[in-house]
Amino acid sequence: MSLDDAVKSCAHAIEHFLDSELSTTGLSTPYAAPDRLVGAVRHGALNGGKRLRPLLVKLSADLIGKTNGDLIRAGAALEYVHCYSLVHDDLPDMDDDELRRGQPTVHVAYDPATAILAGDSLLTHAFGLLADPLTHPDSNIRTQLITELVHGAGVGGMAGGQMRDIEGERQGYDPETISLIHAMKTGALIRASVRMGAIMAQATSDQLAALTKFAEAAGRIYQMSDDILDATKTSQELGKTAGKDAAQGKSTLIATHGLDHAQTVLDNELQNALTLLANFDDRANLMRELVTYFARREA
Repeated sequence: MSLDDAVKSCAHAIEHFLDSELSTTGLSTPYAAPDRLVGAVRHGALNGGKRLRPLLVKLSADLIGKTNGDLIRAGAALEYVHCYSLVHDDLPDMDDDELRRGQPTVHVAYDPATAILAGDSLLTHAFGLLADPLTHPDSNIRTQLITELVHGAGVGGMAGGQMRDIEGERQGYDPETISLIHAMKTGALIRASVRMGAIMAQATSDQLAALTKFAEAAGRIYQMSDDILDATKTSQELGKTAGKDAAQGKSTLIATHGLDHAQTVLDNELQNALTLLANFDDRANLMRELVTYFARREA
């Protein structure tokens, strides 16, 4: 299977799952879910996105071997959290963005209060997915998956990275701290994705350690690529507002050292990530292609 086919297949499976689960029927436990909130949740989670974090779960598990668990459910939990983060990131008190995936952001289509509740709902239901025996029959594995998602999304991960990013708008940061922001804001959830797939396939400690280092490099690559795209592409090309980092005075490698330096650092990180997959031989070919795509993507 080519990378393009793998991306499309995973995206289709996740979209189908989200469409079913994030419905009035799927969300009405123990009481009837409000239609407006269901609509806002669906607006923030459906009809867009490459679903790359769920793909990382699958590719990571495939590197190790078979799993008794449901990789789509685990991947969907990560996608819930990713979508929640976008809904909240777009809010007026955060990035104040009006465009996401080529459509109005949730707070524009609905209102800020509803957008907050939609994000809260997605985050909450993510943990419900992982706690369900349908995701994996082994309760110990399910507990590990929940812990990984907490680490990826919490104060030492994505939420903390957002806080550091906000602080950087006011005071600026050196390159080391910018790298830390990348690791937390974007990389922590990518790290969790790779680790969760490996855990579901019962990776050895050495395999998990190697994939963790790779995932951390992949997270840095994705965020640096995002920063470069923000500086070099149009809103129409990205499907979201371009030029936000410069407009908001964010501390990125581009802002502090220029575009050429940022591209050099990105290229070095990509070579590092590819080296970290060396021991997995041909089993890692799709993962190699995916992390290369992270670095070379156009949108």
